[in-house]
Amino acid sequence: MDTGLLLINLLLFLFLPLWGIAGFVDWLCHRATHIETTSGLKESLMHTLMGIQVGIPIILCVNFRVNVLILLLCLLAWALHELVAHMDVKFASPRREISIWEMHAHGYLATLPLYMLSIIAVINWPIVMDLLQGHWAGQLTLNRMEYEHGFDGYFVWYLSFMAIFCVFPYLEENLRCLRALLKNKSVSA
Repeated sequence: MDTGLLLINLLLFLFLPLWGIAGFVDWLCHRATHIETTSGLKESLMHTLMGIQVGIPIILCVNFRVNVLILLLCLLAWALHELVAHMDVKFASPRREISIWEMHAHGYLATLPLYMLSIIAVINWPIVMDLLQGHWAGQLTLNRMEYEHGFDGYFVWYLSFMAIFCVFPYLEENLRCLRALLKNKSVSA
């Protein structure tokens, strides 16, 4: 088997699902520490933003041929994710307990995007060199894949997996925090 294909399978079948599972564990920790009555909606929205910041590069890399544009978007998303992750912990730590389980989940949530980006760079090394050398001509467009990564229906399977383990739980967290905020405002008034 080709090394590039092995690395793609590592991304698709280990790192991407593991990132979703770590997000679910993180959500469980937020629930256990009653995020809605401690750090509240602001922190919950940061979690949603971080999910989007990693979700966009995942969608791009699974559906489009990697070129300079895709790499630039992935690098930008990763840098912004790191910034928001720092802001999240700085905001949350004085307001609620961050358990050892949550710190462990954060370890995966922080490092897996970098590992995935690194593997994408290795698989697409000529594109990385084009990016670094400024050979961007013809590489700033979105070009759909002629084939689908993984097995038939992988992308639909992965989106369903992420909806169950991340999207719906974090929507629930946002709604729970919003309800608590509105309840506190009505009690204060």
